[in-house]
Amino acid sequence: MRLRDLGYLTVFITASLPLQSACMMRAGMPADLAAWWPLLVIFGIVPLLDLAGGRELRNPIDPAEVQRLERQRGFRLLTWACLPVWLGLLTFCIAWFTLMPMGIAGQVGWLLSTGVIGGILAINVAHELIHKAGWLEPWLGGIALTSVGYPGFKIEHLRGHHVHVSTPGDTSSAARGESVYRFIARGLTVNPRTAWQLEAERLGRRGRSAWSLHNEMLRWWLLWLAMLVLTAVLCGFTGTAFFVAQGVVAASTLEVINYIEHYGLRRARDAQGRYERVTHLHSWNASERLTNWLLFQLQRHSDHHAHARRRYQVLLHHPDSPQLPAGYAAMFVLALIPPLWRKIMDPRVDRHQAALALVSSANPGP
Repeated sequence: MRLRDLGYLTVFITASLPLQSACMMRAGMPADLAAWWPLLVIFGIVPLLDLAGGRELRNPIDPAEVQRLERQRGFRLLTWACLPVWLGLLTFCIAWFTLMPMGIAGQVGWLLSTGVIGGILAINVAHELIHKAGWLEPWLGGIALTSVGYPGFKIEHLRGHHVHVSTPGDTSSAARGESVYRFIARGLTVNPRTAWQLEAERLGRRGRSAWSLHNEMLRWWLLWLAMLVLTAVLCGFTGTAFFVAQGVVAASTLEVINYIEHYGLRRARDAQGRYERVTHLHSWNASERLTNWLLFQLQRHSDHHAHARRRYQVLLHHPDSPQLPAGYAAMFVLALIPPLWRKIMDPRVDRHQAALALVSSANPGP
């Protein structure tokens, strides 16, 4: 791996943030204050470091370099290592929540911190893994998603979102003017049902019942139930409630990122009503160096949707993709303030959609 690629190790700094909070509490800082340290770092310090670190616009220079980077096993091992790190961290966070005296403010801060880090270490890493061929990486991704109670993402994302992205039929593509809070509520309720329907349809085509262990959704939910029972045995009701709640926060974090990635973008339809092919023009792109290290280049989302099987280390920056004004850490906070979000993003949506209309009219297709 090149020296600059060692930046991907910063994901493990994120994993250390709850441990830093615990050390602060042990050192005498009020628990109700120290519990918020991870959120301060992720949504306060990281955006500032993004500004200082600038953007990474370089791409692999030729196909040979792409193939060389794709073959380097170190990049894969980094994502694989995130699963045991996350499971160990989740265990620690549950235990600390049940044992450390904290007021309501501290409990809320600890819960939100754990859930947001779960969105980074569990869901974001799972997103990278479930797109890959073979059985191992999708299996690791499924375990990570199950640990936050959102295993349906594995099915809905691959067979639903990537098919219908940037159309009204995609729950994970926010419409222009839609509130992030409405979007989160719809995603958390509709996407699991969509995943079940997609899996039931797959089994139906094979002549199998949806209520059988052939159903991937059922298998993952049985694993989640086993995790829940184990948590109840070891940590009681308080730990069990925390385990469930951190999953809701992690899934909500994912939905905010979905909101950011596709807000307002729509694919054009031809005279027959068919949507144009998905390209790098149908997802928002960001190239802030630090946040791309932390998120395994999730911000190069435009290229991901154009080439879903590409590994994170070779995702490309496209200057003609719609560009976010800041990295995901800053945009996350902005999305939670709908009037400010619309003031900044709606003009960008309108400009890009107008440009897309020109491209579509110039290339009407077959």
